[in-house]
Amino acid sequence: MTAPDAPDSPKTPAPPQQLLLVTGLAGAGKSTALAVLEDLGWETIDNLPVRMLKRLVAAPAEARGPLAIGFDSRTRGFVPSDVIALVRSLGERPDIALTFLFLDCAGGELERRFNETRRRHPMAAGRPVLEGIAAERELLEPLRQWAEVMIDTTALTSNDLQARIRELFAPSDAATALTLTLSSFGFARGMPPLADLVFDMRFLDNPHWVPELREQTGQDPAVGEHIKRDPAFAEAFARIRDLLLLLLPRYAAQGKPYVQIAFGCTGGKHRSVYTAERMAEALRGAGFSPTVRHRNLGSRVADAVERDRR
Repeated sequence: MTAPDAPDSPKTPAPPQQLLLVTGLAGAGKSTALAVLEDLGWETIDNLPVRMLKRLVAAPAEARGPLAIGFDSRTRGFVPSDVIALVRSLGERPDIALTFLFLDCAGGELERRFNETRRRHPMAAGRPVLEGIAAERELLEPLRQWAEVMIDTTALTSNDLQARIRELFAPSDAATALTLTLSSFGFARGMPPLADLVFDMRFLDNPHWVPELREQTGQDPAVGEHIKRDPAFAEAFARIRDLLLLLLPRYAAQGKPYVQIAFGCTGGKHRSVYTAERMAEALRGAGFSPTVRHRNLGSRVADAVERDRR
């Protein structure tokens, strides 16, 4: 007797597509907001014709990343009542998680920004900038009233606005999403040009002067034991680690995507290598994912290969 087929296991529904609509007054910061969202991993589209928006999100979400779409009075087919009707229809769909962001700004500040950049206001059309701003404000008022999130950028610098966007729309793990590189180097061959933070480890006892350690590196256990025995190592290492754990989340909060930390010693072979390796372990334990590079160890390998060729 043939056993009945097992019932199909229920499929886990796909998470809803995150959709953020970004609009506001010209000069209030829409381009800045979209640039920050793109850095945060959102797919961004600016000035998409309104009639194409429904077609863009017509298909069910299929493991897509979050999508941010910017539009304003310059967008083709822009009619506030049509946008509100579209937002209502999209908001009723279970496969879309919709947020509507409006960027506002006082007229006097917008006038100053347009005068400083010498740009034409899109609705001025040969009349004073303030009249164009007033006309656009009247046009967009229904959207301002409808928006779930409103940011007034009157008193905000560009950096302030970027921080606010990251605060509202960054993924929850953004503080540990830095691209973090730890490197070792030798001062004898020059400073690394792109390092954000440099720590000089030459205050530690140098294994170079121990004959049996000279040809080894900071990756070898015997060298590591020698460096750890230096009375200054443990306290200095702990203080540098604690400083990095303080600074790295703050760099992330300021939108810095890459941080390079360099440890230097005389030849870039012993003290800096060991410290970089140990610090990488400590930062991994704190949730970061650093890459480790040893500048002078790599060059020594290359030198050895070149000697073998001769």
